[in-house]
Amino acid sequence: MNVGIIGAGFFGEKHAQALAHIDDLKLVAVCRTHAAEVHAFAARYGGTPYDDPHALLADPRVDAVVIATPHATHVALVEAAAASGKHVLLEKPMAPTREGCRRILAAVARARVTLRVGHVTQFSRAYRIAKEMLDAGELGDVVAGEATMRKRWYEPNRRPWHLDRALGGGVLLTGGVHAIDRLTWLVGARATRVSATVGTRFHDQDADDAAVIFIRYDNGAAGVVFSVGYASGAPRHDTELTCTRGVLRVDSVAGVTVGRDEAWHAVPDSGHPAWMDDALVEQWRAFVAAVAGRGGGVTGAFAMHVMDVLFAAEASAAAGREVDVVAD
Repeated sequence: MNVGIIGAGFFGEKHAQALAHIDDLKLVAVCRTHAAEVHAFAARYGGTPYDDPHALLADPRVDAVVIATPHATHVALVEAAAASGKHVLLEKPMAPTREGCRRILAAVARARVTLRVGHVTQFSRAYRIAKEMLDAGELGDVVAGEATMRKRWYEPNRRPWHLDRALGGGVLLTGGVHAIDRLTWLVGARATRVSATVGTRFHDQDADDAAVIFIRYDNGAAGVVFSVGYASGAPRHDTELTCTRGVLRVDSVAGVTVGRDEAWHAVPDSGHPAWMDDALVEQWRAFVAAVAGRGGGVTGAFAMHVMDVLFAAEASAAAGREVDVVAD
């Protein structure tokens, strides 16, 4: 399968590096609106350079694209890709509005192309091991969970659009969506109601940088998500589930730890310092399987549910009360 990268920038480079490890995939085209930078990108990783995504989509060699562009551009680019008959791996978040998410799902259904969304944490070694343990019933039923995405917000790759919710910015859409995804995927149930506070506490910007979300699930479990982009602090990116037969703590770097009988027990070889690199390779392998009709990867339906939780959190914060998670 021949692949094009739309958004040959910071994270597009991560995808180019992952593609180099998969024999079934070949990078044939790359796109970025800055001509000099896309030519430099193509010199490093290969592929024909384009400074217009529609020109890349018109390239008959391209079978599939990864879209790693600013959040507000996702809808139009997926619609154009689908209309061109290209399969799509779309970086999270799906889109900044529910209407936009629904348009994406409609476009790929109409064109009968495959869509997968880049919730990459699901492909880290630690989270795959944790999910297997939960699905096998090793810890019983999930009672409650906590997922945290806490990081320094003003990183070098931060752009002006990140600081404006109207342009698809904010910590919740950029990072907190990962925590919602992790918790919901591990709980293995649909979220039904949400109560949240979402605000701006650390930076002068028109977007959130701090959110706490309480989620009820239809299997009786409950969870809390922390989405924080601090000005000064220390990072934390983990998930902990309290189950009827033990406690499960998951960190992509540190690995999986199980709490039983008043002690913590590490699962050997469950973490990885460079987990993101391996996870992106696994995500692409799942994408190949999905395009071939064998399943795999994060579906548009699941990604839509994650976004519905996020939108419900924003609605709850605005209304000052618990709200239902929209379900089609």
